[in-house]
Amino acid sequence: MANIVWHTKLRIKLDLTLDDLDHPELPDLWETIYRTDRYYAQRGIPVHERDLQCGGVCRDAGVEAWMHLRLRANGRREAVHERSEDEERHIVPMSDEHKAYQERILRAAQDGGFDADSEVRTRVGRSWIQTDTLVEGADGRRIGWEVQLSSASSDGLRSVRARASKAAKNGITPAWHTDRADYANRHDTHWTRSNHLPAYVIAKTGDLRVISGFRALDFWRCDIHAVYPCPQGVRRCGKAHATPKPRDVLFDDLVRQTAAGTIVPIQFRTPTKVHRFWVTHTDKDRLDDLYNNDTQLPPIKDDDAAFTIASRNQPTCRPGDAATTPVTLQTPSTIPRITAPQAVVPAQPPAPAVETGTAPAALPATPAQPQRPSGAHPAAGQVGLPETLIALQQAADHEHTKLQQCDGYEERKQQRLVWFEAAAAAQAAITQYARTKRFNRFEVQQEVHRIVRQPGEAPGE
Repeated sequence: MANIVWHTKLRIKLDLTLDDLDHPELPDLWETIYRTDRYYAQRGIPVHERDLQCGGVCRDAGVEAWMHLRLRANGRREAVHERSEDEERHIVPMSDEHKAYQERILRAAQDGGFDADSEVRTRVGRSWIQTDTLVEGADGRRIGWEVQLSSASSDGLRSVRARASKAAKNGITPAWHTDRADYANRHDTHWTRSNHLPAYVIAKTGDLRVISGFRALDFWRCDIHAVYPCPQGVRRCGKAHATPKPRDVLFDDLVRQTAAGTIVPIQFRTPTKVHRFWVTHTDKDRLDDLYNNDTQLPPIKDDDAAFTIASRNQPTCRPGDAATTPVTLQTPSTIPRITAPQAVVPAQPPAPAVETGTAPAALPATPAQPQRPSGAHPAAGQVGLPETLIALQQAADHEHTKLQQCDGYEERKQQRLVWFEAAAAAQAAITQYARTKRFNRFEVQQEVHRIVRQPGEAPGE
């Protein structure tokens, strides 16, 4: 196929990449030429009698290469050579560096016990996929290595996204390698990059380092101790995040570990774009857990990141009620254990109270029958919490413990769904109870967690 066509009767060149074929003075030129070519085809007129020749490489070489037009379903215009030998004239010869990379991939894969072959054509429907080097990995895994070096032309990357997407849809994991920084900075596929080296160095058995495309994930919590800015653009959100950090890896190890499945491709989303790179399978599993936990069960903030914004509601107690009200409202992380009715309510709490917009229930006059779960008590019945809330939270924590003990990816995936359902049931019950009793939902949840879990144990998130 070619993009430049020579019309023998009109004596003009047609650029199929332009809407007007580079002839704005001739309106509807493409429709006229394409309908004429289709009419010739329906009448059975041979291609070499349809007035169209290759106007690029073949014409420059002094060869009359006849062509016919084709319009793809996606609207792409193509000019196809009549003879295959004319088509081969447009293929750029493979460089020595490209051949050296292919040989190195084959050797690295075979040393790892994997089968590999170069220039592999895989049939896909009515067309095919041609891969520079195809590695047959473990568990049916297929890694298609494509080498795109600095000797490529300016049009060499035009179809990268389409080729990578087509390979992925047909069970081939695309792995593109280059020695150009501008290629490696693209995000249309999973690029890796090495330094620009001559062929004899690439072909050696010594270390060939990959300096871009492989990263390690640094997991951290967004609190006052974090060294990274919050990716959500706020001061400190209290959630857990992951930050990719560049790491070098040896090219031979990369070939073998991608085939074995210990290094896998991921798509890392940021507020502005999607980054594609390679990480270890352990980091990928941890990232999946982080995303699932963060979206389903937001983590409770740590003590040092406790609520510091004052509530807009009125306080639930007054200094004049100290003699009759033994219960205090403080931050959830500093709720005291009340053992006697002589507890005194301070005139101003050391930290602002955190409440919902719902009006609080009236506090009891005596401490013998507390109705709000703001105090810490040894059992649910002593604070008026239903046993159902305790049972549901225990079931959710039990499923979370089972998730941490899973090893396989599929097993973790199934157990995570079970945990989500149990946790959702517990959270719904807490919400319904707090709404019915007109209690602060956060305080109810904190009291349930305190009863179910041991002191100092982190909530299952």
